[in-house]
Amino acid sequence: MEASSTSRLLRLPHEILHCICLFLEPQDLPTLCRTSRQLDNYIKNNRLLHKELYLQHYDPPSEVDRDAVYDWVAELQRNVSLKKTLESESMAIKDEAFTNAAATVINLLQQTPPVSSPSKNLEFLAGHFENQANIDAFLCRSSLFGEEGLNTQPSATSAESRQLSAKLHCYYGVPIDPCGRRVKPSHPFARARVYDLRNYTDGTLWGPFNDDGSQQIDWEKMESTMIVLGYNLRMFNERAQGRSPARRTKVFTGIAPRSFIPHPSHPLRQQPYPSIIDEDPYDITGEWMRVVCFLDYPDLYNFNFSDNIPSDAARPPLEHEEAIRLITMRLRVTKIEPPQEDDGKGLPRVHFTGKSWSMHAGWDPNANSNIRGQLGIRHLTATGDAHVTTGIVRLTPEGEVRWTTFSVFHGIERWRSEGIQLGGPQSDRGVVGSWFDKDFDPEGPAGPTSFWKTGNEVPDEIHYNAVNFPTSE
Repeated sequence: MEASSTSRLLRLPHEILHCICLFLEPQDLPTLCRTSRQLDNYIKNNRLLHKELYLQHYDPPSEVDRDAVYDWVAELQRNVSLKKTLESESMAIKDEAFTNAAATVINLLQQTPPVSSPSKNLEFLAGHFENQANIDAFLCRSSLFGEEGLNTQPSATSAESRQLSAKLHCYYGVPIDPCGRRVKPSHPFARARVYDLRNYTDGTLWGPFNDDGSQQIDWEKMESTMIVLGYNLRMFNERAQGRSPARRTKVFTGIAPRSFIPHPSHPLRQQPYPSIIDEDPYDITGEWMRVVCFLDYPDLYNFNFSDNIPSDAARPPLEHEEAIRLITMRLRVTKIEPPQEDDGKGLPRVHFTGKSWSMHAGWDPNANSNIRGQLGIRHLTATGDAHVTTGIVRLTPEGEVRWTTFSVFHGIERWRSEGIQLGGPQSDRGVVGSWFDKDFDPEGPAGPTSFWKTGNEVPDEIHYNAVNFPTSE
């Protein structure tokens, strides 16, 4: 910019200069700052300018963030850095910025509005992840994609980065198959991990956790579960010729906390005792759809026990076709109580009960059952054994929302599931995890499951029992 032009620009009232700057793209601000020391001083710490530019291009931050002093300058710069990384053609640049870029993607997803509302963040991310280079660089770096036949892009070098890539893939929500003429699909490799019974141990709580007693989420296990469920649902929908009630996930949608919005045809029925529903921070009461997948038991047994392989060796890709069940669940809150000693203190523990119905055949005894369970947010503690059958469990230090359900037939517990609600409380994406025998039989059966909320209709014959839960400061 010529000196005379800069001088005329600086003589303008700040209100007009502010309006001119709002026509810039956020990534142009650093260039403008380098043209003049006065412009640099005007722009670099101009909180109002950065705020208005941020809100022009991205969704408003969450209510929790708005309550604090939000650093509009730093957050806009963070998003600009992400955009430069995603638009770069250099895989080396993407690899170098991987950790920061992935964290920014997750932050943007956590701030998206409910799924029924338009989202600038989702438009930004979905557009950039149409680029195969970004998919390869950020979503296909877990150890799954490093297996022979899938390795179009090498796995990340650190375990932390592989976990972060798997988490991004789970948030992306649509299973990815690498491109290439000689590249195999991902679902047989993921299926081998999901049905490898060595992954169901006391250390993992038979759920999507690391096998080290820490109860930290194993995102690579979650990724494999998501891939298997996604593939099976896609095949089911194709065979149903569009008549399936199972939803089709759009990329990156439904991850933000409180992103579930009921369909207008399923409003919350007015009750004479609505207080406990209002007090439930997880919005459990209502109708849910569940998908359960499983192998024919002889196939599961032969896959796990017909060959002796080293304990640290991966099992070969599993091509067997699975069975799939769609189940309707109607759940209701039965009790809210304060968090236990090992729980996170920000939210209560909530108990629920309900019934389930198979959407395939009324005679299926494994689908029609009473459901009962408990849900809570808890923090990791250093000592002690996990007693998951009593509901007194220790969760990850991050405070992820963990669901435990029991399927009860004729008054007897038969199946159990452990899952994580992707994105946090009341997320539209729902819960992903595993189901298994309630006695933790090392010979199975076990398999993947997911469930998500579809409506807020309150089941009949509700009996509530609430315990006072003081709001934490």
